[in-house]
Amino acid sequence: MSARLHLQPSAAQRVSAKGGAGPRQLLRGTPAGRQRPCGPGDPRPPPSHAATLQRCPGRPAGTDGMPAAMLPYAWVLMLLGAHSAEAAGKAGGGHLRWEPHCQQPLTSRAPVTALLPPRLEGPWISTGCEVRPGPEFLTRSYTFFPGRLFRAYQFYYQDPLCQEPAHSLVIKGKVRLRRASWVTRGATEADYHLHKVGIVFHSRHALLDITRRLNRTQASRDCAQQLPPAQAWVSEALYELLSARAGRDCTAALGFTMHELSLVRVQRHLQLQPRARPQLVEELYLGDIHTNWAERWHYRPTGYQRPLQSALHHAHPCPACSLIARSDQHHPPVLPAPTALPLHLGGRWVSPGCEVRPAVLFLTRLFTFHGHNRSWEGYYHHFSDPACRQPTFTVYAAGHYTRGTPSAKVPGGTELVFQVTEARVTPMDQVTTAMLNVSEPSSCGGLGAWSLGTERDVTATNGCLPLGIRLPHVEYELFKVEQDPLGQSLLFIGQRPTDGSSPDTPEKRPTSYQAPLVLCNGAAQDFSKPPQHGPLLQKPLNSGGCWPPVAPLPFLLLIRGLAFLQRL
Repeated sequence: MSARLHLQPSAAQRVSAKGGAGPRQLLRGTPAGRQRPCGPGDPRPPPSHAATLQRCPGRPAGTDGMPAAMLPYAWVLMLLGAHSAEAAGKAGGGHLRWEPHCQQPLTSRAPVTALLPPRLEGPWISTGCEVRPGPEFLTRSYTFFPGRLFRAYQFYYQDPLCQEPAHSLVIKGKVRLRRASWVTRGATEADYHLHKVGIVFHSRHALLDITRRLNRTQASRDCAQQLPPAQAWVSEALYELLSARAGRDCTAALGFTMHELSLVRVQRHLQLQPRARPQLVEELYLGDIHTNWAERWHYRPTGYQRPLQSALHHAHPCPACSLIARSDQHHPPVLPAPTALPLHLGGRWVSPGCEVRPAVLFLTRLFTFHGHNRSWEGYYHHFSDPACRQPTFTVYAAGHYTRGTPSAKVPGGTELVFQVTEARVTPMDQVTTAMLNVSEPSSCGGLGAWSLGTERDVTATNGCLPLGIRLPHVEYELFKVEQDPLGQSLLFIGQRPTDGSSPDTPEKRPTSYQAPLVLCNGAAQDFSKPPQHGPLLQKPLNSGGCWPPVAPLPFLLLIRGLAFLQRL
């Protein structure tokens, strides 16, 4: 998985994608900084799928984007639907069943609603320990107040389990939503202004580390002098790093910015659980962090980080949520250790939802590992929209990987080397098909016309130049396997460099992770085609497999009821 195809920028921006071959991303496209965003005179991007919720002009909206007066009826429908679902499950004699979301993503998940414009007010928290490039281990707790003010806590740790606090940042400022992003569909651009940034050290070692980083440049040495010597460390003391009023800013030397606030997306869905009523889950997606520390100050996000969830409406169970929500700069959360699993690659792993990458790439992934001979194969389904409903092309890749060794740089991670030896491409829209047909045959697939929905082997032509695929290719990877609170196995694969380059040397090996994949057990299923979005209600299967869970009929009525209320 780590080694995939080496991808050059695509010849057509319509089908450009970013990333390398393999589990991480297969295609790379024009770097975000080089893309020309649409201007007012350019054609407006097509509206996103029905998952995007439009507000009714002149009508107050409640927490679900519907008229506030109708909210009580929506919740009654939800409760009745949950009660009826349980009864139907008992009465159905197994004809209706629930399984964890082990399937090609999106087909069975409760509808996702994007809130446009985003509603930020309220507390938002991490749901576990996060890993940023570096590596940096942290948790976050952000609160947005009326009047556009916000307060953000960032808790940093010495260990990958977020159990040994190092220092905490408290950030205060103001954020203003501007307009729908012309670059990243489904996102909203925002401006922010920082008023204050303070730091609290939780150990002498953390104080020495920050002082050492500030002393690296002459411009920051004055900032280092503002901090106390190690022998004078006080655990509860707050030291100011940035003050807009005083005109002082010591954050740049620490690689700190809040540019993540410049790209925002809020979405919600119902979390379906066996023998339990649906839970409302609200997620806040903020801009991604550049993998190169030197570029963080200048980088403007085009992708997202791991989402925060509402402290009031988060997924269950969540052992870390209450701990993070109750914490402040003086009392950082100490998280319970997740269930760590040994890295025994095998089986099938799928994206739990639509994934967004920098440079405007939307995709889902499926990987199969064959542990007996250390071979792998993967499908990368690319889309043009943030709901992953409008496919553009699919890439199949396969190869081998080496035996893993524990990472010395990223505790808890395993280093591997992946090799890609074959690839196939399937155009899924007219634009991609036309672009491939006008390309030089020797550059992608050889002689013969490309047709919509038909897969062709590009191994003999050493890849597909129009799509930026080059074979053979090697990548140096970072993997980790964990178990979430629901008992599902999660596979974390190294985050690709933000600039789209390939980690084709050991020095470029990732130090952070992408969104996890979910283990899919059971019989094989054909994942060569993008997910088809059919009805939620299906007949039971005779054997287990990577198939969508069957939704009870009352839940379908609930969805229809909510849709009706939203139209009022």
